[in-house]
Amino acid sequence: MVNVVIKNWDGEEAGNATLELKVAKPEVAKSLVHRVVVSHLAGARQGTASAKTRAEVRGGGRKPWRQKGTGRARAGSIRSPLWRGGGVIFGPKPRDYDLKVNRKEKRLALRTALDSQAENLIVVENFAEQFAKPKTKELNAAFTRWGVEKDEKVLLILTEIPENIYLSGRNIETLKIVRADSLNVYDVIVADRVVATAEALAKIQEVYGD
Repeated sequence: MVNVVIKNWDGEEAGNATLELKVAKPEVAKSLVHRVVVSHLAGARQGTASAKTRAEVRGGGRKPWRQKGTGRARAGSIRSPLWRGGGVIFGPKPRDYDLKVNRKEKRLALRTALDSQAENLIVVENFAEQFAKPKTKELNAAFTRWGVEKDEKVLLILTEIPENIYLSGRNIETLKIVRADSLNVYDVIVADRVVATAEALAKIQEVYGD
């Protein structure tokens, strides 16, 4: 169980919250999270790299010179992989990089990752009403009041992403905003700070608490 202090817009203590998640056993936690992260990154690869083989390169239908009597090495095509402009031996071809991980394993890895970030978790009151219009400077100032250091990578978790908050945060290079029901292990573990609203924390407990 994780016990955290809820902070208001000014960074002052405004209550307490808890997060209770079933996590993986210590002896398998690291390997489980690693496998899910590798699967996530592999799934993000396009897999569109392609090189032409000697059969696909244009030209080379005629034998460059006769087999014997020239003093040069035997050659059957100018598109041999040994020639400049020829085909590629064992070059990349379009492929699917997806690695299968069971749904239950993914959820267990996510709960484990969230639990491992307990020390870096900051819970705040809903602050959507503070942004009547987009204001990046105000959002940066709020993070500072909540205890986020400069240049720290921040994962901001909300139940819904209001347009003004999205527009305020899109130019912050170290910030990523996600919905509480759309988390992934990679985003959680690469963040230096995880900032969540109290409503988002409750949503996490509801969606991932099994």
